[in-house]
Amino acid sequence: MAELPDLTVFAQILNHRFKGKTLKQLEVTEHRKLNVSAKDLQDALENQKLTNVTREGKTLQFHFSNDQVLGLHLMLRGELVAIENNEKPRFQILAFHFAQGDGFAVIDLQKQATPTLNPQPVAAPDALNLDKKAFVDLLSKKRTVIKTLLMDQKSMRGIGNSYADEILYHAVLSPFSTAKAIPVKEIDKLFKSIGTVLQKAIKEIGEANGNNLKGELKDFMEIHSPLLKATRKGEPIKTDKIGGRTTYYTDQQQLFL
Repeated sequence: MAELPDLTVFAQILNHRFKGKTLKQLEVTEHRKLNVSAKDLQDALENQKLTNVTREGKTLQFHFSNDQVLGLHLMLRGELVAIENNEKPRFQILAFHFAQGDGFAVIDLQKQATPTLNPQPVAAPDALNLDKKAFVDLLSKKRTVIKTLLMDQKSMRGIGNSYADEILYHAVLSPFSTAKAIPVKEIDKLFKSIGTVLQKAIKEIGEANGNNLKGELKDFMEIHSPLLKATRKGEPIKTDKIGGRTTYYTDQQQLFL
């Protein structure tokens, strides 16, 4: 699943390649996840200029010149691909064809990628815009396992399974720790790790993608990878399940219960 760093880079690439261009045709291949009819969506966006692409939590938002916004959640397997030679990609959900003759498509084998016209604002803060005091207060009230809390999009937006593991490893904090049992000093480290890990990932992914939509990149991850048996420090990497999702961790990460 694309998470905050991937989506941040996707937004940068889309802006670089398509910002300022007029959407000539919005091709709707899969209708079931729309919150409006395909015709209403096309009427709202076609012949409008794409003014900006932003990231909100785990969604991309496409802003158009008539103040219409298309939100897009790629879900578990959704991808963005460039359209080449007017060929229709396999598993297409949507395709954006611009007047200048280029475009891109949303594809998803599982057909779960979800476009939403004019999505409602969400109250939960973005993971890169967390207030430290509010973060400390949040953890002090929760008996939830810390990894589950980091991934709770109603508490903070943007972090998923992969980066929760990366952040907790960086903070030397066990993913099985109970949120409210974590000492304030360790919460401070965790807060800093969120920013450090996410910003580093954005930089790494941005450099690797360049100006191309290459999909998610995880080669640089420190711990969340089935290919790794030990960390760079030589710590054995263990796996377990939290909320049905595979969790990667080491025994060196501190556990607070």
